[in-house]
Amino acid sequence: MFAEFANEGDAEAAAEAATKLTEIEAALDRLELQRKLGGEHDAGNAIVTLHPGAGGTEAQDWAEMLLRMYTRWTERHGFKADLVDLQPGEGAGIKSATITVEGPYAYGYLKAEAGIHRLVRISPFDSNARRHTSFASVFVYPEIDDEVEVEIDEADLRVDTYRSSGAGGQHVNKTDSAVRLTHLPTGIVVACQNERSQHKNKSMAMKILRARLYELEQEKQREKMAELNKTKKDIAWGSQIRSYVLHPYRLVKDHRTGVEIGNADGVLDGDLDRFIEAYLQAQAA
Repeated sequence: MFAEFANEGDAEAAAEAATKLTEIEAALDRLELQRKLGGEHDAGNAIVTLHPGAGGTEAQDWAEMLLRMYTRWTERHGFKADLVDLQPGEGAGIKSATITVEGPYAYGYLKAEAGIHRLVRISPFDSNARRHTSFASVFVYPEIDDEVEVEIDEADLRVDTYRSSGAGGQHVNKTDSAVRLTHLPTGIVVACQNERSQHKNKSMAMKILRARLYELEQEKQREKMAELNKTKKDIAWGSQIRSYVLHPYRLVKDHRTGVEIGNADGVLDGDLDRFIEAYLQAQAA
């Protein structure tokens, strides 16, 4: 209909038709990309964990910026993000955070973000206004369906309960209900503190642990332990997948695909699709 009016010289209808065409093209691009996401868990939910590198407050603040970036990305896509664990840093930032992301192909998209992220900026924590470089790691795991069997021996678990930490608010409570699970054979540690009952927090922590153990076993079965170790490099120079430069110029560059975006503020506000799509296209080629 808009196209018919546009052909008759209606400028407003022409603009509307162009907008609709752009939306249709974007939807078709998403469908084409999803068609290429054929991994066993690509269509499902994701679990994202963030850790700062060395550098104290500066790195912890960068990890918190990444947490906000992924939260904003989920909002842009209409996904649901739940903060299940948050360990605040001293003074500012975070020592670690884990979020679950629910939505179509959440894992398929977010697996492109796993790796080391590097920030260059004038530090807001440096009274001499010097330029600092910070690093943070992002790990992404698929949420495992309950039908997938992952055996966990209770004897292999150390269960610690503690009081939830943080600034409070809707995500963090102040009761002694937080749960931390340590899987002794692998050393994997997971925690959950966003629920008000210890039982619910343990249940969510077990779900995250199952996902991490499943992913570890999949890596072993595919004989890609070397690749897994790459994602566990020192969170420092030479291992980053993406750089976010805020000084002396503003540019975000993905080192795997070469994609560059000058609107660094937009990227940090969750505009990640060009990076994600370029990486997934390259993987599917």
